[in-house]
Amino acid sequence: MSLLQRCWLGLAFCVAALNAHAQAGPEGAPLAQDPVVEARLVVLSQELRCLVCQNESLASSQAELADDLRREVRELIRQGKTDPEVKDFLVSRYGDFVLYRPEVKPLTWVLWFGPFVLLLVALVLLGRYVQERRLQIKPQTLSDEERARAEQLLKG
Repeated sequence: MSLLQRCWLGLAFCVAALNAHAQAGPEGAPLAQDPVVEARLVVLSQELRCLVCQNESLASSQAELADDLRREVRELIRQGKTDPEVKDFLVSRYGDFVLYRPEVKPLTWVLWFGPFVLLLVALVLLGRYVQERRLQIKPQTLSDEERARAEQLLKG
């Protein structure tokens, strides 16, 4: 596990612990049964997309489906599944769209490279258009008579 992942896991653990403490029941017992599971859930849900909101992470979504998905992820974590196994399960069920950063593979090339290809096509088309316009505009040469008249007009 990289240092960045450890930092995120530690931060998620702290947030989950504070959240569990803030949501304590009447007897003072935390509602989160396992803070480690909750910390992993927080980290994982930041990497997953809410299927209803589409531009929100699973962690920040308030949709009912997001609650269901968080419960499902929590259960998979309790079953001992690793983070990649949880993601693979959700991708097999909902497709690559459930990931905020889908893997680069032939099925997702359009997501990753489509904007750059469109930009390149637009630049090529713009270049052709400008070139055609230059060819259409012919420089006009003035006859001696027209040049003399123009100079007279400019002098007043």
